[in-house]
Amino acid sequence: MLLIPTAEPIPLVTDANGVVRISKSRVTLDTVVTAFLEGSTAEEIKEQYPSLRLSDIYSVIGYYLRHQADVDEYLLERQRRACDVRQEAERRFNPVGIRDRLLARFQLV
Repeated sequence: MLLIPTAEPIPLVTDANGVVRISKSRVTLDTVVTAFLEGSTAEEIKEQYPSLRLSDIYSVIGYYLRHQADVDEYLLERQRRACDVRQEAERRFNPVGIRDRLLARFQLV
């Protein structure tokens, strides 16, 4: 049997909000790359996210290693956006004293 190498597509899709996900799943690129950078193997990531295929995890890790600067820039932008959203939420809904406010409401009931 003769093996013929073929280029297979990277299993990544960008949703309507600009979030990159592993295709056919809700797992984000951020999740897989972060787990990998924290020392998880592809098999360990598969255990944590059984909806992913092991071959897709390896493809995504390979993609990250080949395009590290671009992916790191994307991850940094996602972190900035998350920080902005968190700050806006905290500005609108001050978390200081929330426990006391919730307890006071509970006591009123």
